[in-house]
Amino acid sequence: MNILVTGGCGFIGSNFVRYMLEEHPEHSVINLDKLTYAGNLENLADVADNSRYTFIKADICDRSAVDAVVKKFSVEAIINFAAESHVDRSIVGPSIFIETNIGGTNVLLDVAKESGIQRFVQISTDEVYGSLGPTGKFREDSQLHPNSPYSASKAAADLLALAYHHTFGLPVIITRCSNNYGPYQFPEKLIPLMIANALENKQLPIYGDGLNIRDWLYVRDHCTAIDLVLMKGKVGEVYNIGGENEWKNIDIVRLLLKIIEKSDSLITFVKDRLGHDRRYAIDASKIMNELGWKPIVTFEEGLAKTIKWYMHNKSWWRRIMNGEYQQYYQQMYGNR
Repeated sequence: MNILVTGGCGFIGSNFVRYMLEEHPEHSVINLDKLTYAGNLENLADVADNSRYTFIKADICDRSAVDAVVKKFSVEAIINFAAESHVDRSIVGPSIFIETNIGGTNVLLDVAKESGIQRFVQISTDEVYGSLGPTGKFREDSQLHPNSPYSASKAAADLLALAYHHTFGLPVIITRCSNNYGPYQFPEKLIPLMIANALENKQLPIYGDGLNIRDWLYVRDHCTAIDLVLMKGKVGEVYNIGGENEWKNIDIVRLLLKIIEKSDSLITFVKDRLGHDRRYAIDASKIMNELGWKPIVTFEEGLAKTIKWYMHNKSWWRRIMNGEYQQYYQQMYGNR
């Protein structure tokens, strides 16, 4: 199968590209990425010369570019990771989220419809469900109640994708995952930012009282779930993918400080994010029962592995923090 992965230079996308190349020698992967601030070619430098991997710099909002790639490589499946995804940035500037997350998804769906794509997997988020109280979990049939421009744009893209399935018969499947963590995560997110700051003996800024709760999933486990959905998922369905692993933000930070052997005195509380959802939790029983998936990596094991990776790859995240990583594309590809 020739698989088009959009946003494959981002955190989850790059981990999925590497996973597919390692686990499925029968497949070829075409990675289409605009290389915005969160897209980093260094994430896939180790597979750049793989004969089954191709990188294309393009924007999913560019219909002609997407159409050309799908035709040139005889693409049979599309997995759409491409998205503006940082909630804080969506609060400051919502427009690009609407343009990319909704408009770009529409372009991909339209090209997929015209090209007879066999599978279209839309990678979404548990944030489309809104905020939970102290009990209960999000199910696939839970009401959508997004509370940020980011999550609203993702919810809109989900509904658009399902509409293409219902109206045109496009073989769409939606996945909604809980918070991912692991190697190559852009250091504006909670876990990599806290690790990087702790290693540099900088203050660790925690929103509000630090009691916001998230369900955490190791990125490799997420990749195995997407693989199963791609190959065995039922079209027109939504699959929640979660770690069944709820943690308060403050407890995560204290745990990683303990692992790194740094003092809790580095923790500082800052003004809370606007509209900050209090709790997310995923009911992943559907994908477990129907497709036989389950997360393998415990949070303690995954966090230790993640910290070890960031400790051994300081040059990677330091180049991101000082902006040098954006020069990598020019060094590798010039003006092409």
